[in-house]
Amino acid sequence: MKQSVRKYVYVSLAASLLGLGLKVAAWLLTDSVGLFSDAAETVVNLSAALMALWAVSVAFTPPDKRHPFGHGKAEYFSSGMEGVLVLVASVGIAWAGVARFLDPRPLSSLGLGLGAALTAAAINWGAAKVMLRAAREYDSITLEADAKHLLTDVWTSGGIVAGLTIQHFLPPAFTILDPLMALAMAVNIAFTGAGLLKRSVGGLMDRSLPEEEVDALTEAVNRVAPDASAIHALRTRKSGNRRFAEFHLLLPGSTSVKEAHDVTLRMQECVAEELPRMSLLIHVEPLEEQDGERHGDPNRARKGCREDGD
Repeated sequence: MKQSVRKYVYVSLAASLLGLGLKVAAWLLTDSVGLFSDAAETVVNLSAALMALWAVSVAFTPPDKRHPFGHGKAEYFSSGMEGVLVLVASVGIAWAGVARFLDPRPLSSLGLGLGAALTAAAINWGAAKVMLRAAREYDSITLEADAKHLLTDVWTSGGIVAGLTIQHFLPPAFTILDPLMALAMAVNIAFTGAGLLKRSVGGLMDRSLPEEEVDALTEAVNRVAPDASAIHALRTRKSGNRRFAEFHLLLPGSTSVKEAHDVTLRMQECVAEELPRMSLLIHVEPLEEQDGERHGDPNRARKGCREDGD
């Protein structure tokens, strides 16, 4: 699977390299600070694609002795770093926009420059669509973050091209539109970076699964649960494209070990059909011992251990 995912990161790398060349050419032809900001964002795209290559190389490595839960959290580091880079880029773009606002300049060769920018946007759009499909297929936050960043680049490029086209037909006094578009782009990029950071922090902090996935899990469990049973203490989390869940299953005390094993096995199989990448851990308890009764004496477990050791 790792090789399959990596090929989509190469798509992002190729798009970023082509886009960077075209956008730098557009900036040099026009001397537009808006197109400069567009090129600066593409540098971030390229850096993000390189980090994504590292992330998927690590995240899709099978679990090993030192990492029995897998390496999926590497993806959160990648998307978090991408968020930081995006925020840094937004500050740089805003700085350039303010400088040009204070010192406006006429633009040149807009036709060629805008053509190059539109070509770069088309390349990024195609790459982003391919990567979004792959992100859904492999449930990869790295591919999704990279694809959404490319799409953000497309919309900002389109906005800048539209704005500069309008400016081309306006009097020279309207050169102020160029830095204003750069500032608007900086704000838009900052929101994208903040969103990436928020999602990455949530993954690193073991945020529970989305409500719809928790509902699918409990529904699958209840379909095969015996009449005289109950579940509680459900906990879920996600690491990369893998999901982890655990809960306590209350069964009658007369249930044999084999019967309890068969029940939990059916539950795991049913959940696997609904959520294929789910690792489910079930702790069986006697139904007769309710939580309050079982934990009424906090020293009960410790007493038992001391008694066994005597």
